[in-house]
Amino acid sequence: MNRQAKCKTPRRPPPKKPPNSQRDPVGVYLRVRPLVAEDEECCIEVISSSTVQLHAPEGFKVNRNGEYKETQYSFKKVFGVSVSQMELFENVAKPLVVDLIHGKNGLLFTYGVTGSGKTFTMTGSPGQGGLLPRSLDMIFNSVGPFQAKRYVFKTDDKNGMEVQCEVDALLERQRRENNLTVPKTPSSRQKVDPEIGDMLKPEEACKADGVDEDSCYSVFVSYIEIYNNYIYDLLEETQEDAIKPKWNGGGTPVRQNTEFIPPQSKTLREDQNHNMYVAGCMEVEVKSAEEAFQVFWRGQKKRKVANTRLNRESSRSHSVFIIKLAQAPLDADGDNILQDKNQVSVSQLCLVDLAGSERTGRTGAEGTRIREAGNINQSLLNLRTCLEILRENQMYGTNKMVPYRDSKVSHLFKNYFDGEGKVRMVVCVNPKTDDYEETLLVMRFAEMTQEVEVARPVDRPICGFTPGRRHRNQAFREEMSQRLEDRGDAMSALNGVVLSLPPLPTSELTDPNDEITIPRLIEALQNRQRIRQMMIEEFNRAASKMKSMLQELDSNVISTENVILEQNGRLAEKDKVIHSNKTEIERLEKTTKMQEHKIDILQKTTKIYEDDKRSLQQELETRGHRLQRELSEKRRMEQRMQGVVSDTQHKWEKECERRVNAMQLEMQNKLWVKDEKLKQLKAIVTESKTPGRPDPQPRQTQPPPQRPSREERPSREERPSREERPPSKRSASPSPVPTTTPVRPRHRRSRSAGVEKWVDHKPPSSLNLGTVLQPVIPNAIQVSAPNEKALSKCDRYVLTHQEVASDGEIQTKLIKGEVIKTRGGGQSVQFTDIETLKQELATVSSRKRKSSEGAAASGNQTDGAWTDVETRCSVALEMRAGSNMGPGVEHHGIPKRRKP
Repeated sequence: MNRQAKCKTPRRPPPKKPPNSQRDPVGVYLRVRPLVAEDEECCIEVISSSTVQLHAPEGFKVNRNGEYKETQYSFKKVFGVSVSQMELFENVAKPLVVDLIHGKNGLLFTYGVTGSGKTFTMTGSPGQGGLLPRSLDMIFNSVGPFQAKRYVFKTDDKNGMEVQCEVDALLERQRRENNLTVPKTPSSRQKVDPEIGDMLKPEEACKADGVDEDSCYSVFVSYIEIYNNYIYDLLEETQEDAIKPKWNGGGTPVRQNTEFIPPQSKTLREDQNHNMYVAGCMEVEVKSAEEAFQVFWRGQKKRKVANTRLNRESSRSHSVFIIKLAQAPLDADGDNILQDKNQVSVSQLCLVDLAGSERTGRTGAEGTRIREAGNINQSLLNLRTCLEILRENQMYGTNKMVPYRDSKVSHLFKNYFDGEGKVRMVVCVNPKTDDYEETLLVMRFAEMTQEVEVARPVDRPICGFTPGRRHRNQAFREEMSQRLEDRGDAMSALNGVVLSLPPLPTSELTDPNDEITIPRLIEALQNRQRIRQMMIEEFNRAASKMKSMLQELDSNVISTENVILEQNGRLAEKDKVIHSNKTEIERLEKTTKMQEHKIDILQKTTKIYEDDKRSLQQELETRGHRLQRELSEKRRMEQRMQGVVSDTQHKWEKECERRVNAMQLEMQNKLWVKDEKLKQLKAIVTESKTPGRPDPQPRQTQPPPQRPSREERPSREERPSREERPPSKRSASPSPVPTTTPVRPRHRRSRSAGVEKWVDHKPPSSLNLGTVLQPVIPNAIQVSAPNEKALSKCDRYVLTHQEVASDGEIQTKLIKGEVIKTRGGGQSVQFTDIETLKQELATVSSRKRKSSEGAAASGNQTDGAWTDVETRCSVALEMRAGSNMGPGVEHHGIPKRRKP
């Protein structure tokens, strides 16, 4: 089963996520950019190494009450205007580079308003290198001596890394060099761009400690930009590279016909370890810091920048420079790289230069710039939303979904926030007062980001080989070469001795008496014998020396074998310990699985309980809402019933009062009849006593009108119209009304209290007829529309109404009434009298009535006029307090009550 699983997933399984206790907060650093002009107003004050204070500029009010508010913000470290690039690198980026060399990932990005110095912080300038060139320099200073040959490490298309032997790497190198269209000549070598020359000073070089010398390293770089929420590869060959002339075998350029091909956007994908990567992105293997920075600068020239009102070179895209460090251990001999893909460890460091947030009103953006600014602000807003939801989930234990996919920036760095490495942010701010509002928002976002915690990355496993293999192998090689040199010196000495024997003289005897040849031969032989003895002695010394060397070598071999045996014993003990540890680990894994199973059961039970609790809470809330609705309904019903009871009570009180008044009127009528009878009887008696005296004209008295009941009242159609009333001819006298004016004495003010005030209501549509007699109302407030303020100051009310009479002339009616206060705190008008003003021509005779109408009028003139005034004027108009309605809007048909 294990073999099948291994075949399906050849890569090492991802490490388990650490528990929640092993978390580190996001490191947020603040850097303040110096002002361009020294006399310019500053709104940021550095209080300490970790705190700054913002001062509101003049004319900017933070609170609603208009007071200036000074706010303080704390960060992990604050860098003032005098801080150098080296000090910033030592505190911010150096720990991330050390983690990269030790196999851990890291993310570093700059954030701030446009024109706050983000690109300078990340890239720098000649002589003041930023975080990126210093990181590259430190990486190569640390792993430079242990780099593998080019193409030993090879990237695949699935965010993985493969390793091949040196022979295959050499063949790969030759194949790629043969595919180059431009031959490598000394004149075609790239020269260092003067804009990036001397970025770092030699004395500022630094190196990481604790580098694993038993591993080989290789550095790969890639550079992308996120423009309008699309990903583009800045190292990909563009049209400018495509139209460059290619060279034929003779060394002459060949012109090619090319068409413009726009750059293709890249997509984000997820590898088998659930890490996000840019598919199809070009990764370049570099062997020095200068080469790496040259590659970066080649892509930097293709980045989208534009000139705005606030920044001459404003970044219009987010740039991401990815540094991948591949490392693999050496074999047991310490000579070659271990050819095992599972032992290859890849760590990466992302250096992100985010585009600055901006307001189009300040930058003066138009057209494409507005779209770019909108996409930049939207991506930054989505990044802020993701961090806020992460903080909420961590602080309150919620499980809200983080919207990583809403933006390419947040989606690309999803793994870092989920615990795949350290995250650090450098907030760049501009202290000028024009950026105060944007700086305030940046400060709030940075302070909130510090509360987000990221899981701490785990250490990569160490292979089981003996440490120090590379150093021992190198020392052994040096010793063997030294011994070979000593042995060669001895052999060369022996060869020199052998070659130094003198040659024998000629020994041919031509004469028996020759006494020279034989003594010469004897002398030569003796000389050779002496030299031979010297050679034997030298050889014996060399042999003894060689013997001693061999003995020493044997003793070394024996001691080495003893050490090997001792180490084997120790390894056996270690194997036993490892075996026992493995058994303990298996036991702990079984226990862990059992505990995890119990935890799953408890979690399911807890979830069921939580669901029940949530449903019960919802039911309780529903019942609570229902109870509140019932209580509110009950209160409304009580208020409604109280209103009905009060209205009914008021109605019956009015009805009782009306009946009493009717009874009083009936009794008054009876008394008047009796009085009339007595008067007539008295007149008869008087006439009988004075017979010669002419009869006086009988006095016409009018009985008080008897108020008809509701059943006896004529309907609106049966009542006489205004044209049927006998108008007065060119007179201002009032219309026929009863002798006793039907008013309410309890509402009439005393004459001694002062002169009554009138509200003279003349509508704007009234016409000036030019009559001689005009109504004069003293102490009157003239209004075109009645209002509460005028009615509250007066006691009487008069309405000037014009209408066309039956004969075609315009008649003016003055409808008078009294102003009465109501229970609600407002004023009501009760009409009591009508005066008519009419103008007639002398040639026009008044229209005569019919005999029946005249008889009815002559018989019931007084009663009909009284009834007409009573029915037409006994109407109250109520104006409530605080309302905008005037009289004539709300009518209460309450008959006027009179006292006898």
